Amino acid sequence: MRPPWLKVPLPGDGRYYEVRRRLRARGVHTVCEEARCPNAAECWGGGTATFMILGDTCTRGCRFCAVTTGRPSGPPTPDEPERVAEAAAALELRYVVITSVDRDDLPDGGAAHFAATVAAVRRRLGGAIVELLVPDFGGDGAALEIVAGSGAQVIGHNLETVRELTAAVRDRRCGHELSLRVLGSLRARPELVVKSSLLLGLGETDDQARACLRELREVGVDWVTLGQYLRPTRRHLAVQRYVSPETFAELAREARAMGFPLVTAGPLVRSSYRAAEEGAGELVARRRAGLDRG
Repeated sequence: MRPPWLKVPLPGDGRYYEVRRRLRARGVHTVCEEARCPNAAECWGGGTATFMILGDTCTRGCRFCAVTTGRPSGPPTPDEPERVAEAAAALELRYVVITSVDRDDLPDGGAAHFAATVAAVRRRLGGAIVELLVPDFGGDGAALEIVAGSGAQVIGHNLETVRELTAAVRDRRCGHELSLRVLGSLRARPELVVKSSLLLGLGETDDQARACLRELREVGVDWVTLGQYLRPTRRHLAVQRYVSPETFAELAREARAMGFPLVTAGPLVRSSYRAAEEGAGELVARRRAGLDRG
């Protein structure tokens, strides 16, 4: 049985349903629904959403993730960037999060489609902050350069779990060192805020989580999020422990002491949870100011 701190409120005053209606009217996918995010009611109730591009079928099969795995039905839909931009504009978002399924079937992994979506959002919402949550693209440097230079201010790639559990939790094509290299390559762009995320409760120890945080900081990650793994279905990995709010708070304090400028931690936190409210705008502005002074 889940502990009381994992109780999730039902959708509230109708804003949730209005957001869902507008998204579905434009035929866009959200990770909020596809990954069964526990915060959909809260985020949609506040008028925010995380768009998922490149279809709804992932070529990888991570054992914690609820997104459908299989063979995608075809190439990316050409008008998807504009539909995402229309939806973001209709919702009047000031912070737009864009993620995707893995598309190992595409030569660039979908990097150009990410860039086209950022460009479309920029045309309609020039003042918004755009955050990308990207796959590893198999470590392809050209693909990573495309997304890094897309104009997004925040780019994340999730490590998901500790080194010791990577093989058991993530798809065999993923890798702990590969993900660290991806994050390090993004850090080479001084204008970017680099972000990553860990899910706890998969069997890691607190010391392993601390070691993982140190690794993330060493490669230059600015913003780390920590949340509780929740089993989507019986086909997925079982929860090994429910991490207390007090433990999340302690790990957050330690992460800040390691030098992370931004830390978001708690049982219901996910990688884009309350992204517009967590100080990213200030950090983006400081990065921009530093470049201007340079």
